[in-house]
Amino acid sequence: MLVTVSSMLPKQIRQDSRGLALMEFALCLPLLIIGSLWLLEFGNYCIVRQQISQLALQISDNAARIGTQNSVQTEIDEKQINDLFVGAGLQSGPLNLARNGRVILTSLEVDADQPHGQYLHWQRCYGMLTYPSTYGKQGDGKGNSTVSGMGPANARIVAGSSAPAMFVEIAYQYQPIISARFAPPPLMHEIAAMMVRDNRDTSDPGVNPVNGVNASTCN
Repeated sequence: MLVTVSSMLPKQIRQDSRGLALMEFALCLPLLIIGSLWLLEFGNYCIVRQQISQLALQISDNAARIGTQNSVQTEIDEKQINDLFVGAGLQSGPLNLARNGRVILTSLEVDADQPHGQYLHWQRCYGMLTYPSTYGKQGDGKGNSTVSGMGPANARIVAGSSAPAMFVEIAYQYQPIISARFAPPPLMHEIAAMMVRDNRDTSDPGVNPVNGVNASTCN
């Protein structure tokens, strides 16, 4: 005859279910906490990614607008580029783009020389994160047809003959609020591009030097 432990207990104890709900709650509580933490971290990740995307769009839009009008064309200089980056850093607020990110601003143009292909005329960078451009470096495409534009193959950005494109990449190292174990891969990468709206001077060097101002090169 098989005798179980429960059968050896008094009938009143075996039939007592008053602590059942409490026990079920205790068993479910760890899963509930883990799920809540995951949702909180994932929600914050999505918000930060959206903010980085908006920053990329803002920088490219501002880069397409800046310049000093002379009698014929609009010229840009290193101070204007630096001011553009400083503004982006301030706009990023607690994300601290200067420390946790890398902004790569590229002027995509049509090469004046044969075979008149797409050309990465100049490139400027901001931020301490080490991250090279995904789509090329300054000078790529000069005198050849190796560059077909910038951006993913299904959404390639191409400069017009008289309208450079200000192409922006932002790489950002996500800073978790709880734990990286609850977040997707921490390295974010967002792009944006805007066409220059005026008759910009694209002759070399593209960005005019200013005495006492250091260029934000990507070296």
